[in-house]
Amino acid sequence: MEIGPGTRALVTGASSGIGRALAQALAARGARVGLLARRRDRLEAVADGLPGGRERHPVLAADVADRDAVHAAVEAFAAATGGLELVAANAGLTHYGPFAEQPAEHVVAMTEANWYGTVWTVQAALGHLLRAPAGHVVVVSSGGALRSFPSSAVYNATKAAQRAFAEALRHELAGTGVSVTTVFPGEIATALHDHERDRMPDWYRGAQAATPDELAEKIVAAVREDRRAVHHPPIVRLLGALHNLSPRLSDALLRRIRGESAAPRRG
Repeated sequence: MEIGPGTRALVTGASSGIGRALAQALAARGARVGLLARRRDRLEAVADGLPGGRERHPVLAADVADRDAVHAAVEAFAAATGGLELVAANAGLTHYGPFAEQPAEHVVAMTEANWYGTVWTVQAALGHLLRAPAGHVVVVSSGGALRSFPSSAVYNATKAAQRAFAEALRHELAGTGVSVTTVFPGEIATALHDHERDRMPDWYRGAQAATPDELAEKIVAAVREDRRAVHHPPIVRLLGALHNLSPRLSDALLRRIRGESAAPRRG
């Protein structure tokens, strides 16, 4: 699908990180971008930095966990711009820590934002995409959906759910003119873990994180080329392939590059 001045795109989690970088990459190509996240003030700051500002790029303050709010935001964007060709379900949150110690509210929050937020976003947008001459869904999952890590059991489970959903949806939509790309980021330099920096597991390597701008450019290219998936950094693809082949081999690789905490159980 080509992205240009006629493209109308909606990005969730657009106030920071990958979502903001993707909105900037789309707007730089002329697209009108709907910016959806919970914080209106942050969205307005993002919109002000895009070509055309808020008049061209609607600010849509909503919580993706709220189905009605998401549907209302998508309808408002489509009404304001005359349609919708691209939706990126990117919004999400994390709470890392051993599952045995994880508060129930953290489990619920991640499930509602990461999993339900994706489903509600795609559900709200899909009718518009199917009515467009061509449409595309982007689901931002995680490298953790390919190989889950200790201290991120629930987070990675929500990302694995996104992976399965997007994989099935790509096949379901065959022949409709709408396609799906799943994104598997590794560690990206965003604010995702700002609230938990002091308790991140030893295997985490935030200082080596890739930039969201690099990932955003890869996502745009994948939409244009109708690619099934984006893996960034490239080692994410290797880890996923190796884990599918032999979990023991992927564990050994992770122990080598991330230390024992990444795969403490042998066998």
